Amino acid sequence: MAENVLFDKYGTVYDSGKVIFNENDTGDQMYIIQDGSVRISKKIGGKEHILAVLGKGDFFGEMAIVNQVSRTATATAVGTVRLLAFNREGFISMVEKNARIALNIIDKLCRRLQQADLQIQHLVKKNEKGLLGLNIYYAFAEGGMEKAVLDYHKLVRDLSLNLEIPQDHITEFIAALAKDRVVALEQSKLMLLDKERITAISEESVKKF
Repeated sequence: MAENVLFDKYGTVYDSGKVIFNENDTGDQMYIIQDGSVRISKKIGGKEHILAVLGKGDFFGEMAIVNQVSRTATATAVGTVRLLAFNREGFISMVEKNARIALNIIDKLCRRLQQADLQIQHLVKKNEKGLLGLNIYYAFAEGGMEKAVLDYHKLVRDLSLNLEIPQDHITEFIAALAKDRVVALEQSKLMLLDKERITAISEESVKKF
């Protein structure tokens, strides 16, 4: 009931593929995802890199209500997305009424900073395995994790172009994942078998440096 009241007051819907905001846009709202997924991406070295795929309960765009800086990344709807959109006054009003929401946001902010640091380490160190692990994870997240069925050849081409990693390195990495039963490859279709393991692979790769 409380969720319905919040959506009636702050809710908005974006269709699949719709850009919620672009990198460098100005803005005065943050968003909390009620249903669906949102892809967060950023141009690095002239190429688009996926930083995260956020789901229900996640939030984004919060810096706009803290210090009104320009958007540092692009947010795009993956499938139909239902969002709560708050300006500074609306957010403060909501948090004042529910301390649990404030604590949840603080926890997610800490996790997000850790994840951003991980991605930056991969990029700076040109850690192929870490980058591939993260980006394959995000590709599955966009399609619904274990429910996703990815086009293997398209994935290899996209990763090669976006990350500037040779295609044979990517096919070898995916073959190793398949051998370890992290993913399954059948007739050019890639499916996720072990969500926890693909996450661990990206984290372990940084620790080895």
